[in-house]
Amino acid sequence: MLKGRSLIEPDNFSIEEMEKLFSMAEKIEKEESYLRESGRGRVLATLFFEPSTRTRLSFEAAMLRLGGNCLGFAEPGSSSAAKGESLADTIRTVACYADAIVMRNPKEGASLLASRCSPVPVINAGDGGHHHPTQTLTDLLTIRRLRGDIRNLTVGYCGDLKFGRTVHSLAKALARYKEIKMIFISPEELVVPEYITRMLKKQNIEFAETRILEEAMPELDVLYMTRVQRERFFNEEDYIRLKDIYVLSREKMELAKKELIVLHPLPRVNEIAVEVDADPRAAYFRQAKYGMYVRMALLASILGLV
Repeated sequence: MLKGRSLIEPDNFSIEEMEKLFSMAEKIEKEESYLRESGRGRVLATLFFEPSTRTRLSFEAAMLRLGGNCLGFAEPGSSSAAKGESLADTIRTVACYADAIVMRNPKEGASLLASRCSPVPVINAGDGGHHHPTQTLTDLLTIRRLRGDIRNLTVGYCGDLKFGRTVHSLAKALARYKEIKMIFISPEELVVPEYITRMLKKQNIEFAETRILEEAMPELDVLYMTRVQRERFFNEEDYIRLKDIYVLSREKMELAKKELIVLHPLPRVNEIAVEVDADPRAAYFRQAKYGMYVRMALLASILGLV
């Protein structure tokens, strides 16, 4: 289905291809033996030029559960990038040792560049404030598993919408589904980029923007919380002023529907109070586990194991 293909942004796969991945991920979740050891002898390279917990470890867990092996680095100082090696040369070299490459890089467009010079598939694990397509697959699978469908939803995005690559990817992917409404909740300094709202207008997707989380809560089927990302700020004072502007609390959850699901790409800092974790509508840790299943399905498809 997807054998030999790279994944750089959500539009690289059709809705039908994503739905097949979700079905495969659900089968992996239900049948422990499904696809186990199918990747024996295959090698995945994980190149993380930025810190990661869930994305890197879930990819490595996915490959190990498929029976394959992993190599790579968790920070650029341990690679020849620290010596000035170009990204293209790093990719060409690593491709000599691996069957696929997963890469996170702080520079927007880095994964696209990597895919153009790599003889093996490249999977974008986040490129600056641009895209994070496998997090989007995780988000969509979670919505599908917990809501039963990805259509006819009002989705609220809250927090850092300017630099939040997970927001950009999810909005772009959801815009292809039917009867979707989006509400963007952010301070003026962190509004969603104009290219996202322009895309939504072009595709006739209903959306609204607000500065107040409480106003949006009663309408939402899905609330996608995000942290204000310290690493994207040039000015420490701006970060300190904005970092705790939205905090999801038990009181705010009382305004929401009983069927709401709360998602977060994690890591969480202060934007969701720990008390919310006990609410059955809090799905962010289940979301992290679904990420492993969908990445197993993705790797199995790209490596031609199914």
